[in-house]
Amino acid sequence: MVVLGKVIDPYGVRGWVRIHPFGDDPATWAQMPVWWLGSEDLADWREAKPKTCRPHGGGLICQFEGVDNRTAAETLKGMLIGAPREALPATAENEFYWADLIGLEAVNSAGEVLGRVEELIETGAHTVLRLVSEEGKERLLPFVASVVLVVEPENGLIRVDWGSDR
Repeated sequence: MVVLGKVIDPYGVRGWVRIHPFGDDPATWAQMPVWWLGSEDLADWREAKPKTCRPHGGGLICQFEGVDNRTAAETLKGMLIGAPREALPATAENEFYWADLIGLEAVNSAGEVLGRVEELIETGAHTVLRLVSEEGKERLLPFVASVVLVVEPENGLIRVDWGSDR
């Protein structure tokens, strides 16, 4: 299951919810006929069919089948939204689902391993990679073209322009 976003809170009184997408193109996956809702511990995924979705601010607002009032929508608050990989639209060249980046090793131009990608953080300005080294040192690197030079999921690597002393 690839986690795509999170239900933030109810929107209005007719069962709509606000969704924070993990990535910059929720319109592509918003077209999928079936989504999956799951808890933070990634257990107990259940099918959910979006009835209506539309862009709203930097995210989406959606209504799911069977969720027709605010009380029902409140039960979805905090749920993760996911989909099986085979149900996802293909990515373009140099585009990646966040799930594809988790676990990759970041290596700088000097060949130094800076750490493994543990998490991606959406800051509003851009996405940030949270790396953790074998020693437990944490680094935050902006996921921007001037820092991330090449992403090689097939080799388990992200090549970056970032010193080990930063």
